[in-house]
Amino acid sequence: MESVSVDEGETVPDAPRLRASYALEAEGAWIAQARHFAAEFLGRARTRDGLPVPERVVEITQLVVSELVTNARKYAPGPVRLDLRVFGDAVEVVVHDGNPEAPLPRNADPDRVGQHGLEIVMAVAEALDVRQEAEGKSITARIALSA
Repeated sequence: MESVSVDEGETVPDAPRLRASYALEAEGAWIAQARHFAAEFLGRARTRDGLPVPERVVEITQLVVSELVTNARKYAPGPVRLDLRVFGDAVEVVVHDGNPEAPLPRNADPDRVGQHGLEIVMAVAEALDVRQEAEGKSITARIALSA
């Protein structure tokens, strides 16, 4: 996993207060690395910037990161990038991947094993946005810092 340093966006209007990105490599423990990255990011937001980030928000963010990164690794070719950013009263988890197809939530099925990731993200996120990009898509989940 390649780290891109945390950047404060206070000098640009409408920029996130805090942001950080990781490029997830083709091999390795993506999900564990991404979860760890999210916890460190929110820990820095607490200690360095004094943002009130409840432990519940850290746990929800790690869950969302796990689900979105798992889907990207499973269904998308090429590189995957994870962006985290704090906008106002929320943290945004953004996963960029090489598959242009938008994921579709499946109908509820208590007998289905697995494939509940998007349903989980939709249940815990304040908002979910999927955008097509030049080389794939980005999925953004917004999580309230007061969750």
